Amino acid sequence: MATVLPASTAEAIAKAAVLIEALPWLQRYHGAIAVVKFGGNAMVSPELTRAFAEDMVFLRHAGLKPVVVHGGGPQISARLTELGIASEFRGGYRVTTPEAMTVVREVLRGEVNAELVDSINEHGDFAIGLSGEDSSLFTGRKRGAVVDGETVDLGLVGDVVAVDPHAVHAAIEAGLIPVISSIAPDGDTPGQVLNVNADAAASALAVALKADKFLILTDVAGLYSDWPNRDSLVSVISADELRELLPSLESGMIPKMTACLEAVDGGVFNAAIIDGRLEHSILLEVFTRQGIGTQIVANETNSNPSIEDES
Repeated sequence: MATVLPASTAEAIAKAAVLIEALPWLQRYHGAIAVVKFGGNAMVSPELTRAFAEDMVFLRHAGLKPVVVHGGGPQISARLTELGIASEFRGGYRVTTPEAMTVVREVLRGEVNAELVDSINEHGDFAIGLSGEDSSLFTGRKRGAVVDGETVDLGLVGDVVAVDPHAVHAAIEAGLIPVISSIAPDGDTPGQVLNVNADAAASALAVALKADKFLILTDVAGLYSDWPNRDSLVSVISADELRELLPSLESGMIPKMTACLEAVDGGVFNAAIIDGRLEHSILLEVFTRQGIGTQIVANETNSNPSIEDES
């Protein structure tokens, strides 16, 4: 005769099963660096920001070394509108005048970074705010964009061309979670600061840190091979497969998938885009067999579903 357990006991057993399922990944990623790009809906929802902060603290207590890189597009747009400064996008990039760059810098460092650090530090003194300007962490170079076959000037917009991770390593070694805003000194013009893409900056940092995992929070469930067919969600894709698929992707996905591809090509163990609209999606990706979103790997044996094949 089957034993009927009290509901509370059954619930406790189910929780224990979840913890045991996480064991292989706790072992695999203990001491590993995980670079996380924070953005999308999670950035403008207090509830999702709170869940993200909890995830970062959980990773830290679980033995990983999380590093956060963030942008701040929605907050920047809101502040520019408030100040009556026009926002223009060309080729997917925000045209950044010197006046707009002052706002970008203030919002990223003084608002988004500070609020995220505060959210994490509600759980203890774990986070430290940094900028790509600090200790020459990022070096940028101005870039243009091609629109209708012509190169257009984007103003103070650039690419990250060099990374000095010394300040980030120092923070990690002190047991802290670095939270980094995506601006960079212009390597060609001393004293000038550039607005850089946070996805690309996070990818470059992941490579420089020799990170094991690189995660990008997005506003979609993952990569679809045949969008808008929602049955075509890709759970795992190799770098070579992604390279072939990249030109056919929706324009909004290309920068994110390019960042993931560059991270894996640069030696990061695996990268993933995950749905930032779901609370604790990072924990689902890192600590469960099925993961969540789309994982990009150097080859088919490096994914979460086949972690037992690593030995």
